[in-house]
Amino acid sequence: MKVDLHMHSHCSDGVLSPTELMERAFAQGVQLLALTDHDTLAGVEEARERAQSLGMQLVSGIEFSTRWGSMGIHIVGLGLALERPALHATVAAQRRARAERNEEIGRRLEKIGVVDAYERARELAGEVEPGRPHFAELLVRDGKVVDSARAFKKYLGSGKLGDVRQQWPPMADIVAAIRAADGVAVLAHPAKYALTRTKLRALMSDFAAAGGQAVEIISGQQASGIAENLASLAREFELEASVGSDFHRPGHPWQELGCPGALPASVTPVWHRWAPG
Repeated sequence: MKVDLHMHSHCSDGVLSPTELMERAFAQGVQLLALTDHDTLAGVEEARERAQSLGMQLVSGIEFSTRWGSMGIHIVGLGLALERPALHATVAAQRRARAERNEEIGRRLEKIGVVDAYERARELAGEVEPGRPHFAELLVRDGKVVDSARAFKKYLGSGKLGDVRQQWPPMADIVAAIRAADGVAVLAHPAKYALTRTKLRALMSDFAAAGGQAVEIISGQQASGIAENLASLAREFELEASVGSDFHRPGHPWQELGCPGALPASVTPVWHRWAPG
């Protein structure tokens, strides 16, 4: 079974609609998948409807922004009971926090001549709170940069003018919110945090102690040995294993839908909870 439990639509910082995303996943042979937009559930029902029509199984999902100490960490929630009011309260709080950050990004970009940056980014985003890709599009439209990649490199990336640090909720609080909605809390792409093994082990220890249940062993294309290293830590802390492309847009083959490689045999796939049979 081809599984992909981490991907993004235009409801957060991807470029495809939930429907288009499901169609692309189907074309890539994915059978079990989750839409995990940043801090929003806005696209889940649209994605579910199209996935079902294509014969794929969609697991409800979201990617929450959190902090571990002073460090930003992402936690994926899978298999959530979407009717829980407390879950929607958590999502609403995250949206307010994102809006505050985006307003500040807008103010900073106006200093370099991007007029009404936040309002225009909201227009581009439609019904959802804008993400940095929307601000990148504004920078391209206003002639500040030639493309989105340059927008991030010059203005929106780490340490740049539009890099606004947000004080997200503690990791343990988000894990608790996911568990309260009958979901599975997954530590997203741990290898991308550039931690030493000692710090990575501390992160996974704290995540497991907070009630975390799984870790992404595979996140898109990875260097040799990463999956095995993460698998050994997953076994140590009795965490299940997840896989995800972290797909955002076509043209990035290292994050194409449908994950490359196979899980090490020594770990338990998190999708045993939803896979038929």
